[in-house]
Amino acid sequence: MRRFAALFALAAVALCPTACRKQPQGAVKVIVVGGAPQLRDPALGALTQPDEVLLANAAQGLVGFDASGNIVGGLAERWTVSDDGLSYIFRIASANWPDGKKITAEQVARLLKRAIAARSKDSLKDQFGAVEDIVAMTDRVIEISLTAPRPDLLSLLAQPQMAILRGGEGTGPFKAAAANGGVLRLTREIVSTDDETTRREQLLLAGSAAPAAIQAFAAANADLVLGGTFADLPLTGRVKLPRDSLRFDPASGLFGLVPRQAGGPFDKPEVRRLLSEAIDRDSFVGAIGVPGLAPRATLLEPGLDGVPAPAAPTWAATVYGDRVAGLQAQAKRLFGKTQMPPLRLQLPDGPGADLLFQLLQRDWGALGFSVERAKSPSAADFALVDEVAPSTSPAWFVRHFRCAFVPVCDKDADDLMDGARETPVPAQRYALLGQAAALIDSGQLFLPIAAPVRWSLVSARIQNFAGNRYARHTLTDLEERPSSE
Repeated sequence: MRRFAALFALAAVALCPTACRKQPQGAVKVIVVGGAPQLRDPALGALTQPDEVLLANAAQGLVGFDASGNIVGGLAERWTVSDDGLSYIFRIASANWPDGKKITAEQVARLLKRAIAARSKDSLKDQFGAVEDIVAMTDRVIEISLTAPRPDLLSLLAQPQMAILRGGEGTGPFKAAAANGGVLRLTREIVSTDDETTRREQLLLAGSAAPAAIQAFAAANADLVLGGTFADLPLTGRVKLPRDSLRFDPASGLFGLVPRQAGGPFDKPEVRRLLSEAIDRDSFVGAIGVPGLAPRATLLEPGLDGVPAPAAPTWAATVYGDRVAGLQAQAKRLFGKTQMPPLRLQLPDGPGADLLFQLLQRDWGALGFSVERAKSPSAADFALVDEVAPSTSPAWFVRHFRCAFVPVCDKDADDLMDGARETPVPAQRYALLGQAAALIDSGQLFLPIAAPVRWSLVSARIQNFAGNRYARHTLTDLEERPSSE
């Protein structure tokens, strides 16, 4: 931690050796939980949390998110949506690439098409199946045409995976440059409306393992920590933090277990249903201590586009303690006098994951299972999914369980998803997605536990910060108070 703080101190001196003396706080210091941030091309592979934060702030897409998770302009200065929802037209702001050449709509259209092409490894490309074409209409106007309406298109385009990169460089709003020891210096020039004055905003961005990031914040060597998950949350309780500095996003998404082995003792819906009913979700939610976090027993969550709030299974109405005896009897019926098979879990490292493992050991152990951590991903019977949804569409939730993506699936659910993608009628699309979700729930292809947990540490210096369902946080105007309008 001392070395990490020293690197930040050296970088701050290098930024402005004279001006910073007049401003004791210096540049805002931001740490993202994970490795060193790199400006990676999402079409070439998966991104880390620090990579995503860097991309969102140094390689904007057509649109982006503000501090509250609202859609704001990026490369596009404005946009319109046709009445039938099949055409999105974006006007590109007059701007240049880092080499000084003009940004054109044709370039942006080509890069977007590359991001969602079949060969792309962009993690969001499957969500753009309704895109029919992306074309440049003029030098500064592009159109995205759809085969069917997609109300979530803007929130998908605002994700860092849809950042516009050319030659490994983005267009801002920040410019990134190496400082010291893996720390990046991010700067942007803000021109006043009368074009007479320019203000410079700058910050230092680094990645770090959660323990070092938390210690740096506690020692006032960092102003903002982003990217915390349930796995490292208990670490925040082991140090003295400023009051109200620990913040949580009301994140939407998936947090639960997926079966990883086709065939074998757990490739039976009735066995997976037994395991799901035996999870004491209330104990986990109470132990993790996140305000507003609620247990979940269904794939879909309330508040998604076009589908009603899911009905909890009937067993969820029974107090956990009253369910145990019946579950033990059911386990004996399913396995008879044979020895219960070992149950191997793939979980991340960290005290929060250790807590979840211990609770599952207790709950499933009460049925006679021996529960252990898998020695490798390929050896796991179940793996944890912990992902924040990029939009409010139920399609993102159900498409995680397509047969192309998971070893244990339901072909009928796949057919329903295909039908939902192809239909131009929104009501029919949502009905088909709801039916697919019901099949996934019925087959216990996902054992839900709760919503994803995402936390940040926010100092009093940071004024422009708000939790949001996407757990995305812009680094622009961090010290500016949000407008009251």
